[in-house]
Amino acid sequence: MTQIGFYHLTRTSLTEALPMLLTRTLDSGQKAVVWCTDKPALDELDKTLWQIATPRWLPHGSAGIACPDLQPIWLSTGDDCPNEARFLFLTQNRHCADPARFERIFDLFDGHDESAVTAARARWAQAHKAGHDLAYWRQEDKGWKRAR
Repeated sequence: MTQIGFYHLTRTSLTEALPMLLTRTLDSGQKAVVWCTDKPALDELDKTLWQIATPRWLPHGSAGIACPDLQPIWLSTGDDCPNEARFLFLTQNRHCADPARFERIFDLFDGHDESAVTAARARWAQAHKAGHDLAYWRQEDKGWKRAR
């Protein structure tokens, strides 16, 4: 079954938290795909990732560029994965209809938005019922803490 980690953002925004997780993904030799709900969110994330230099530059691409299969990080508003990434990052309450396509899923949600928390709980229940390997991570002052 797919490993699904729920990442409860409590002290930073998505654009602040995601680069560190993507850096760890690339450092582990994996590719990533990030699914956003809309073009403005994708554009904001795209701009943020191009400006990141520390801890690592994060090369990436999205629709309209040549050779999407060569991108280490793919950003999309759809359900595509042309870079054949095994790690999926879900943002803005996105849902993955076929988790088995991926080795690992990172479900990031805004802990200050009650509707996002409620939606994450529903996704957790669905993933639990399907038998996936689940983990819950909450932001702490210094990184993430896994809760049981």
